[in-house]
Amino acid sequence: MSEQRHLSPNQRAWRRFRKNRPAMVAAIFLVVFVGLILLWPLLGATNPNAVSDAQFAKPNGQYLFGTDVHGRDLLARICYGARVSLVVGVVGAAVSLVIGVSWGLVAGYVGGRTDAGMMRIVDVLYSMPTVVFVIVLITALNASLAKMQTGPHALSASTVRMLQFTGLFVGLGAVSWLTMARIVRGQVLSLRHRAFVDASRVLGATHTRILLRHILPNIYGIIIVYLTLTIPSIVLYESFLSYLGLGIQPPQASLGSLIASGAEQINAVRIYWWLVVYPGVTLVVTLLALNFVGDGLRDAFDPHGDR
Repeated sequence: MSEQRHLSPNQRAWRRFRKNRPAMVAAIFLVVFVGLILLWPLLGATNPNAVSDAQFAKPNGQYLFGTDVHGRDLLARICYGARVSLVVGVVGAAVSLVIGVSWGLVAGYVGGRTDAGMMRIVDVLYSMPTVVFVIVLITALNASLAKMQTGPHALSASTVRMLQFTGLFVGLGAVSWLTMARIVRGQVLSLRHRAFVDASRVLGATHTRILLRHILPNIYGIIIVYLTLTIPSIVLYESFLSYLGLGIQPPQASLGSLIASGAEQINAVRIYWWLVVYPGVTLVVTLLALNFVGDGLRDAFDPHGDR
């Protein structure tokens, strides 16, 4: 017990997290999985876009996860698609983090009419169907980019892909920051009249310094927890959009587009089960691991977690 008193809050949180076996197993899995998909090109593995004559090959010694309609190695496609899905999730969560934390800090610290006005905007955005909003935004962007690909000043294919990625990041991040803003605002409201904030104000600290040096460090734990829980929701959004054909476009792949491509091959004559099962299981296991880590962090940063 005496040792517990000498530990910092972050050290106590790490100790509680290590005691959470499901969260630790999920964290180890994510580290290994992310390392695998990042190092895949350096391992001399198959090119995910390499076409062969082995169309619809069942899982075997050469193709562990089988091949698709173009004879491409499904394992390589899944590793590439998982990397794309995770990048979209992390970048989208980062967009959500920047917008949500900034909005919540300002609303909670300033208070009054500013707070009321900013939170009414959040309420209005909450009332909108987020999936429909993202679908409309991406559809409009794709239509505009299609027009820009013709004419004397047509955009290159690489530029179009980059703009599509950017639109996907912004669209998913733009609908995921609302809860973050509410959580941060509530924490700031409970901290802005604390003694250490009043002392800093009396000593002449600026509002920016108070926010960044005194209030923000006290809510890092909650921000990290919600950020971890935001990543799987954005990955799921991206997979759903890619399944509808509005997300990642061929020949690029994500887990959602791979599942959609596999579903297209399902017919009454023959079912190429590996085209759906392997990408689907990868997506489900990844989302479960992310949620276990998020729940573990939430319990670890709980100030009443010590027993």
